[in-house]
Amino acid sequence: MEEWISQMQGFINTPEKLRRIINPTPEELKAINTLDTRWGTTPYFAALMDPDDPCCPVRRQIIPSLKELENTYGIKNYLMFHENRTVDPERPDCIARQYQDRVAFTVTDTCASYCRHCFRREVVVDQRLKLRFDLDQGIKWIKKNKEIKDVLVTGGDPFLLSDQLLGDLITQLRQIDHVRMIRFGTRTIINLPQRITQDLMEILGDFHRVPIWINTQCNHPKEITDKTARAVFDLLRCGVNVGNQAVLLKGINDDVDTFRELHQKLVYTRIRPYYLFYCEAAPGIDHFRTGVEKGSQLIRDGLQGHTTGLARPTYVIATNIGKIPLMGNDYMIEKTEKEYRLRNYLGEETILPNIPDEQ
Repeated sequence: MEEWISQMQGFINTPEKLRRIINPTPEELKAINTLDTRWGTTPYFAALMDPDDPCCPVRRQIIPSLKELENTYGIKNYLMFHENRTVDPERPDCIARQYQDRVAFTVTDTCASYCRHCFRREVVVDQRLKLRFDLDQGIKWIKKNKEIKDVLVTGGDPFLLSDQLLGDLITQLRQIDHVRMIRFGTRTIINLPQRITQDLMEILGDFHRVPIWINTQCNHPKEITDKTARAVFDLLRCGVNVGNQAVLLKGINDDVDTFRELHQKLVYTRIRPYYLFYCEAAPGIDHFRTGVEKGSQLIRDGLQGHTTGLARPTYVIATNIGKIPLMGNDYMIEKTEKEYRLRNYLGEETILPNIPDEQ
């Protein structure tokens, strides 16, 4: 049996299994027993939790909290709002669309870790929103809509599909003339790196006119291990680049030192920081959300001038009208017809001549 399958069979999703790895607090156990929700992770990822610290950044992403019952700022029926699911009645449940030339294609609601901050929790974690993930129906819809060039395969986690299903899915998408790129959103590189097997590499790595890209989600430097680095290197060897889409999470990665270490460690592991997402307004995750300005402050104070530009993600918020960039202009202080004044990360200022825009 392949190790990744063994990991999934040993899934940590009961108090009894959890006690073998950490010392859960009474509050954690009460949340597990009270909330009607999916939770759990692989033994591999669970082993990264601090056994005695309930504030451990990995632990907080995995173990339910009674704070999930609070919903002061979250939007009810958030996923229906976020993915515009009432706009196009002919679009199948498995297809979400916000842009003209690309779609998100949901192929499963199963994950290798059920993140407590998940914006798709209504489908994946709490399962209050029932959707049909019909792969054949999704392929048929993509074929019909010839303006679609970019397909993001998501979930749940699509890498929990069997090699056979993944291979068939990739083949069918590549046979659609107007599809020019396939992306996979998977956290297995972080919570189940054993999934990157030789067989999977052969499926992903064949040279083709339609390239495959992967984006993962790593939110804290503690999540990056030697196994992560090996999985990323193996993917690169078969021609698949890996990017990261971190989520800004209160108490997990919202201090300068942790934020800088995370993004430096990603680059050192050959993962390119792509997006920093503001934590969305899904119900039950208020306790993970910071002020909107926090992300741009962290990039300014933690990354700009302090490390390579390769480590700097784009800060965005995902909305029902698409992603909105949230980076403010902290470096251009003043602009006149003749010159503009700039400030660097140390607070030093300089003046450069301005060229007026052509009329």
